[in-house]
Amino acid sequence: MYNGCGVVYKVDSTGHETVLHRFSGYADGGVPTSGVTLDATGNIYGTTYSGGSLAACTYGCGVVYKLDPAGNETVLYNFTGGADGGFPSSGLILDAAGDLYGTTSYGGATGCGQGCGVVYKLDPTGQETVLHSFTPGRDGNFGADGGNPSGHIVRDDRGNLYGTTASGGPQPIHAVVYKLDPAGHETVLYRFTGGADGLNPEGGVVGDAAGNLFGTTYNGGGSAEAGVVYKVDPSGKETVLYTFTGGTDGANPNGVILDPAGNLLGTASGGGRRLGGVVFEIKR
Repeated sequence: MYNGCGVVYKVDSTGHETVLHRFSGYADGGVPTSGVTLDATGNIYGTTYSGGSLAACTYGCGVVYKLDPAGNETVLYNFTGGADGGFPSSGLILDAAGDLYGTTSYGGATGCGQGCGVVYKLDPTGQETVLHSFTPGRDGNFGADGGNPSGHIVRDDRGNLYGTTASGGPQPIHAVVYKLDPAGHETVLYRFTGGADGLNPEGGVVGDAAGNLFGTTYNGGGSAEAGVVYKVDPSGKETVLYTFTGGTDGANPNGVILDPAGNLLGTASGGGRRLGGVVFEIKR
């Protein structure tokens, strides 16, 4: 890989960086995605978009990995790009039993090009269970349940998972916010129109104690098509909290987090004073 395969790093309180693992792009994975998750003993868990077994995909279909506190890597799972999914598109969430949850952009049900993507669970032994495989529509494109899941997922205290997909039918394709219950039954909570409500929800969602979901869309919104910050309540009603103009306020946001006061913090990759992006806060 021409530009390097990525690293896992630590930055201490003085600003000093330590590289914990440098990916080779082969068996250990390559191009890490969406950050990392830590357990109580200091182990780090994450995914890579490529690498792993080169027998399955030209550059590998991605892996789930674990790094111990000393920086030793264990590959917990190699994706094949088949029914198990391929090309992990989200970071991981960890439950009290040590199970990991995530999504892949491709693989799963055939159709949708390289597959429509899956939501999966990985137990502590590395055994994968596909919780939901997104389905193709009648034309072989994306079905009404969405496709190509992307961004962060969240899990509530009842075991429900929430996330977004980059695509979803019927035409025109404008993506969805979905809920997946512990039995694997999916409910589409909101379907984007691609207009003022936003387009391309690539950053996933975060949730509050009241069951509201918050996220961003990379495009859509106003005439600048610079994206929005949105809220979806438990009934599936969407409220646009902010529409980016593409000016000094930023453009093309990449997701949000919630602070203890309930305010939303995030970054936008475009706009700003020199068009280099911004860090923003939405007060609630």
